Amino acid sequence: METITQPDSWLGVELRHLAALEAVAKEGTFGRAASSLGYTQSAVSQQIATLERAVGEKLLERPGGPRAVSLTEAGELLLRHAEAIVARLEAARADMASLRAGETGTLRVGTYQSVGARVLPGVMRRFRSEHPKITLELHEPTTDPELFALIETGELDLAFCSLPLPEGPFDGVELMSDSYVLVVPADHELAAREAASLADLGDLPLIGSQTCASGVRLEDDLHANGFDVNYAFRSDDNGTVQGLVAAGYGIALTPKLAVLPGDERVKLLRLEPAIASRVIGVVWHRDRHRSPAARAFVEIATDVSADVERQLDEP
Repeated sequence: METITQPDSWLGVELRHLAALEAVAKEGTFGRAASSLGYTQSAVSQQIATLERAVGEKLLERPGGPRAVSLTEAGELLLRHAEAIVARLEAARADMASLRAGETGTLRVGTYQSVGARVLPGVMRRFRSEHPKITLELHEPTTDPELFALIETGELDLAFCSLPLPEGPFDGVELMSDSYVLVVPADHELAAREAASLADLGDLPLIGSQTCASGVRLEDDLHANGFDVNYAFRSDDNGTVQGLVAAGYGIALTPKLAVLPGDERVKLLRLEPAIASRVIGVVWHRDRHRSPAARAFVEIATDVSADVERQLDEP
């Protein structure tokens, strides 16, 4: 017989019920879910039972014995909403901590390699001088999706990123435009020139990035320009890319900011005609409170990035 759910029954759904569903789905058993939440196993069972009564659907298959519980179709559906609600609660908790902190506390900033090497040091020197009571906590996520997930859950207050922003509760500002250059070995025949085109590359193998979003957009631009990308090697480590170019393993088409300065083993060439530059920005959660410290950091990052962009444009 079909269960008829009264609309008011949903008012009985509490965050602890959704957290229990998320924990059981993650841990696979009521016992492990209880340990992760700091509850007793019977308390978790009661919370799931209350949740099932409130929504009018069976959410878990309970096979008994040592076998793990599993989500029903209704459970899978509700879990997606539960994860989003719990994530927003974590973001709200981070908001309140930020609001209480005022001009003291911790500012958590995400960064990545080329920004960390060329932009971030200048930002940190000025910020620490002007805001000595704020502790800067730096994180370097492995991938772009990880970075944006940390912004969404409130584990990061700000993060440097490549624009445009992905879909989601994000807002940000543009800091600088970073043009692409060709990096060739210093003894390569192209090194005698100051500029080259994509046509000059011929069948030369490329060394490129592996996972970053700007690298994916670069490949799309190259394909749109009729250039067949032939990678000899891919790495997200700028030093590895530059070292392999210096060794003659290939050439790199990379943002200028990613090139380590002062390396006489390689030569940088302008691209003519140029392709779309990488745009660097800073991102934050659109619906979260931004502390005075976070706003000050963005202002300083904007000023420092403008200076770095001017330096990169100098011959």
